[in-house]
Amino acid sequence: MNARSISYTEIFDINQPARTLFELFSPEGERLWVPGWQYQNILGTDALHEDYVFLTQGHDHAAGEAIWIVKRYDPDAMQVQYYRIEPGEKLGIVAVSCDSLDRRSTRVTVTYTYIGLSDRGNRFIEGYTRVAYQEFIGQWKSLLEAYFVKKQP
Repeated sequence: MNARSISYTEIFDINQPARTLFELFSPEGERLWVPGWQYQNILGTDALHEDYVFLTQGHDHAAGEAIWIVKRYDPDAMQVQYYRIEPGEKLGIVAVSCDSLDRRSTRVTVTYTYIGLSDRGNRFIEGYTRVAYQEFIGQWKSLLEAYFVKKQP
């Protein structure tokens, strides 16, 4: 088997401070804005750091359990990168960065890279289109905007 791979990047702007947004791209932060987001905290701490490990079930293009490992965490630069391993299927690399446009608005850049670990993973990659990815990340923006509307007093 030859591993297939694909990588897509989407960028969107949102009217919130970068630091506020960046904190939402963590396992705990996603609980606030992603419907149904649940993760298994296996390290016993919520403090995100490189090599932090957690598990999810059937979330984010996963057929089953996914093992997540923080590959890179730079809160000063507001960048985080995760490995997402679905044993026997595919490896995902998820990178998120938040860049201040001004004090009240942020440009969010999200890159997903998938590498097939099996024929099944390769089939997922072959069928995962740029349009599907754009819709997926478009949902992120909509969910984040809805979260901030609900959060307003």
